[in-house]
Amino acid sequence: MRRALLIIVLIANCVFAREVAITIDDLPRGGDAHLTPEADRQMTVKLLAPFGREHIPVTGFVIGCRHADEISSLLSLWVRAGADLGNHTCSHLDLNNISAADFESDILKGEPVITASLGHRPVYFRYPFLHAGKDAETKRAVSQFLVEHGYRNAPVTLDDSDYMFARVYANALEANDLKKAKLVHDTYLAYMNSIFEFFEGRSIEVTGHEIRQILLIHASQLNADCMPELLALMRRRGYTFISLERALQDPAYSMPETYVGPGGFSWIHRWSKAKGMNAKSEPDEPEWIRKEAGY
Repeated sequence: MRRALLIIVLIANCVFAREVAITIDDLPRGGDAHLTPEADRQMTVKLLAPFGREHIPVTGFVIGCRHADEISSLLSLWVRAGADLGNHTCSHLDLNNISAADFESDILKGEPVITASLGHRPVYFRYPFLHAGKDAETKRAVSQFLVEHGYRNAPVTLDDSDYMFARVYANALEANDLKKAKLVHDTYLAYMNSIFEFFEGRSIEVTGHEIRQILLIHASQLNADCMPELLALMRRRGYTFISLERALQDPAYSMPETYVGPGGFSWIHRWSKAKGMNAKSEPDEPEWIRKEAGY
């Protein structure tokens, strides 16, 4: 009997031994309004506090030419908190709307401030809007460019619409509507729980196992205010926090990713397309959030 209970405990531990790499896009700030340099600094300090305090790995993806007057000082806060920094282009241009050559030039323009902050060139790159090539030639050209310049693409598996919630939350705070802000806060956490649940199950359907997930969220006041609760939510779901490097060691990230087109979505969906599986979409954000965010 004791042996049977031990086996059950071991199985339960295996089932819930989940891992996630947290990545935060649009540094120094994205998803909500750019305010004053001091407000941006306070938001950044609050956002990073749990990561530094709890020694949680995090990678921030930098829009290198955004808020040029303050970006260096804000990125220094990320580095001091132990974060890694990746390239998210200079201007957050949409590859769907420009040539591969112009996009590649924007990648290079985004490098200097990141290199200065890290003390070395960034290793990881993330496509704005997760748009990686609307046609085969564009996709091939930019992918080859990244390899030639020493970049590794940073895919996303836990994709979500946090930026919509962030915009509605920021509007509520600006209007001093604390009741509305609390509603957005609570709705956001419930929505994120549904995102985790969906992609955990879908990863098994597509890859055969629960993969080491990569979460994408944005640098916003909403995430700064919610981060302790968001981390607690992930812990309740059985997650431990890992580096992006460790996440990418999961065999799933070597699976074929052959999607060509204008869409930007989770790599779990991309892998499913490559395998010819029927599409299955993650939960949508509430309609009222989408409307109030202007989408």
